[in-house]
Amino acid sequence: MDLEEAYQVVGEFGRHQKRMITILVLLQIYMACQSMLIILVGAVPEYQIEPVTRSSNDDITQSVKFTEDINSIVTEWYLIKHEAYKVNLAGSLFFAGVLIGNVLFGPLSDKIGRKPVFLTGLFFEVLFGYGTALAPSYEVFAVSRLLVGLMNGGMALVCFVLTQEYVGKSYWAMTGTLTNMTFAVGIALFAALGYYVRPWRNLAAAANCPGLLLFLLCVSLPESPRWLYSRGHTEKAEDILQYFAVRNGKGRIPVKLRRTVSASAPDTASPGVFQLITHPILRWRTVVLMYVWYACSLVYYGLTLSASEDKGNRYLSVAMYGLVELPAYPLCMYFINKQWAGRRKSMANFLAFAGVSCLLTMFVPVSGSLLSATSLALVGKLMVSAAFNIVYVYTSELYPTVIRNAGLGVCSMSCRVGGILAPFVPSMKSLHTSMPFMVFCLSGISAGCLGLLLPETLNKPAAETLDELSSPTYQRILEPQVHLLEEKHLTDHSGADSD
Repeated sequence: MDLEEAYQVVGEFGRHQKRMITILVLLQIYMACQSMLIILVGAVPEYQIEPVTRSSNDDITQSVKFTEDINSIVTEWYLIKHEAYKVNLAGSLFFAGVLIGNVLFGPLSDKIGRKPVFLTGLFFEVLFGYGTALAPSYEVFAVSRLLVGLMNGGMALVCFVLTQEYVGKSYWAMTGTLTNMTFAVGIALFAALGYYVRPWRNLAAAANCPGLLLFLLCVSLPESPRWLYSRGHTEKAEDILQYFAVRNGKGRIPVKLRRTVSASAPDTASPGVFQLITHPILRWRTVVLMYVWYACSLVYYGLTLSASEDKGNRYLSVAMYGLVELPAYPLCMYFINKQWAGRRKSMANFLAFAGVSCLLTMFVPVSGSLLSATSLALVGKLMVSAAFNIVYVYTSELYPTVIRNAGLGVCSMSCRVGGILAPFVPSMKSLHTSMPFMVFCLSGISAGCLGLLLPETLNKPAAETLDELSSPTYQRILEPQVHLLEEKHLTDHSGADSD
């Protein structure tokens, strides 16, 4: 039997898989706290500059008086005026670390396994997270955020892949949506935590504690049977699937997987990141997906980070930007499983609507009415959250198992470029009040249009190897009108090889 048939026999989403997915999904709350930490620990309170005499050597600590009762890295290290950029820099360093982690750890998990990379990343992220809370200076704080981001990038991507590979393909959309939905809940919970834990060091330590508990729970998780099968470890994959059957209450069902040509020689054919460039089909998909991921990240994190600049209750604003995502997930779940919408059209339309919402903010009052720039920005956050959720699921379906983590890693790397730039976009208001939303508008609409060039994957089989991806049978299953360009690339590539 093939892998999907095996999942149907042992249980595509049995009670044991539900327990494993629950642990991985809850991990999103911890990741949300780490990703959004800078919003509250880097809060800038109201302050006054008082005149000082020359004898004080113009020491800024003697001339600044904070008029708002906030404890943050700004008040501790006086990150104002010419030092204010350091707050955004710390946020960008986190996403720069995530980018590096994607590049290093993503392909590594395709080679040595999902579980060791995942656990290593989570362990060191928790360790460096406590380093953030204990940082004696801004420089140490900034380095710790870079290291936390690096481990987060290595762990988070593999965590998402495991939520897909532990279950049958028909449940991929659901587990991917649950993962992203819990991240949104994590943002709201982080805002509530910040409301009750005001000192920034205590907040950083409290936000890091769930990671330690979840690490202990994750130690018992098995390796991905899909990864084992794609690498030729068929017997180990069969053992894990049989274990799933026992824990799902189906008894000890014999599982005998069909051995493929590619799986029988994993050492001689080990796909890596280089295949994303040389393989004609993967090359085109990767270019398009990298821009879509970049746009999703820029708009998503740009709108979320701008919550700290909204007037009024800072904690309520952060919570609203998290909770507003929740309606997006049942909405996108409905559309992506409809034949007339599917993954491709749903993703493109949500991105376009996010861009239009950001565009409309330039023509309405900032606040004070139901139709305001703030409410439209929240609608834009809802739309881009739906698109972000879809692109995770969609991308995992577009890449074969043997290179899925490398593909997701490269796309996530592009995504983190958007995350690195996002903290600085809200500050573009100094040039013009509409400038940040113009950036979000153009990014969303252009990514939506480009995403229409990808093939649809709804109700299509997932390729396990590169040979399956290039096979004529698999090519005919995908939409012919969308796949013409990929077929042309494949033909050109074959012609070049024959020459």
